[in-house]
Amino acid sequence: MPVRPRPALKPRKTPRQARSTATVDAIFEAFVQVLRSHGPRRLTTTRVAERAGVSVGTMYQYFPNKQALLRAVIERYLGEVADAVEEACRGHMGRPVAVASDALVSAYVLAKTKDVETSRALYLAAAEVEVTELVNATFARLHEATVRLLSSTPDARFEPVEEVAFFVISAVTGATRVAVETKSDRDALDQFRLGMAAMCRAFLRDAAIVRAGPAD
Repeated sequence: MPVRPRPALKPRKTPRQARSTATVDAIFEAFVQVLRSHGPRRLTTTRVAERAGVSVGTMYQYFPNKQALLRAVIERYLGEVADAVEEACRGHMGRPVAVASDALVSAYVLAKTKDVETSRALYLAAAEVEVTELVNATFARLHEATVRLLSSTPDARFEPVEEVAFFVISAVTGATRVAVETKSDRDALDQFRLGMAAMCRAFLRDAAIVRAGPAD
């Protein structure tokens, strides 16, 4: 039985000029709108092109097929989530562990739930394309940022900090996916965020080795 070739998942070209960037942004936005209204199975490049106001030929200049477009949208989405967490970590370096932990958790949960319908749709659509590499790369960014943040806390140290950071990120990312897939009410999502922050604070308090204060 002949082996079917795997579809190309890389974009054909990267937009470099403002006009090209605006076109790709419009395609991404249209993709999300069509995905939310039709679901991953009924999403087609024709529908996306019509919603974006471009020709199918123009879209194919950037993305060879639906799978490549889906992968590119997920890559941008995950990149924005990682950017938000890294920014929060940079802004809270050297802060007490409880403050740093709350900032980390809030940044991730808010990035995932600011548009919960889109997050939910992309979780479903991700089953249609191979994204393991993207997910692993995003997790690595989150983990590295968390290691740096926890290593900077003045009131606690963690040994080994890499394992502590792994637990925190695994717990937050896993629980947040469940929340995204099961909750739509804003109040419920806010309560989830506060609960996750409290859980991580408690874990870090238990895992921490208290740093000695200055001698009298």
